[in-house]
Amino acid sequence: MTLPLFFFYLFSAIAIASALMVISARNPVHAVLFLILTFFNASGLFMLAGAEFLALLLIVVYVGAVAVLFLFVVMMLDVDFASLRQGFLQYAPIGVVVGAILLLELLLVAGSFVVSPEVAAGSALPIDGAVDNMRAIGLVLYTRYIFLFQGAGAVLLVAMIGAIVLTLRHKSNVKRQDPIVQVGRKASETLEVVKVKSGQGL
Repeated sequence: MTLPLFFFYLFSAIAIASALMVISARNPVHAVLFLILTFFNASGLFMLAGAEFLALLLIVVYVGAVAVLFLFVVMMLDVDFASLRQGFLQYAPIGVVVGAILLLELLLVAGSFVVSPEVAAGSALPIDGAVDNMRAIGLVLYTRYIFLFQGAGAVLLVAMIGAIVLTLRHKSNVKRQDPIVQVGRKASETLEVVKVKSGQGL
C-alpha cells in the first residue's frame, strides 16, 4: 500500500465516522465539533486529489466561518432543544415523503448521468502545465467570471444585511444612539455660554 492510498483510506474513514457522529450526537456542541472534523478530513481528500484551492476554501470558509459561527451560536444562545424536539413525530411522515422524493431524484440523476466527450472537450479551458492550480483558478475567476464573482459577493452582502435586520431586536431598557438626531442637534441645544464675573466662579 502506497502512502497516498493509506492517507486516502485514513481521511475517508475518519470523515465517514465523523459525519455519522454529526447526525447521531445528542449534544449540539459535539455535533458541530464533529462537523469541523469532517471538513478537515474532506479538505485532506481534496489535497490528495490535487485540488488545493478547494481544500483551502473548505478550511477557510466552512471551518473558519460557518462551523465556528454554528459553534458560537449554539454555545451562546440558550436554546431549549427539548422543546424543539416536541412534536417531531407528527411531522415525520412529511419528512419521509420529502426524503423519498429527493432520493428518487438523486437516483434518477445518477442513473442518467452521461458525460459526452465532445461537450467536455468543447467546454474545458486549455490547461497550461506551467501554471499551478491556484494561479490558474485565480486567472479564470478574475478575468472571465469577474462579473459573476462580483454578483455573488453582492448577493452575500445583501443576505448578511438582511439577516442582521431580521434578527435585530431593540430593548426598551437599553439606551441607544441615534446618529440622525445627534448630527441634527444645534449648538444652542447642547452648549450654554455663561459669562462669569471675576471672583464669582467656582
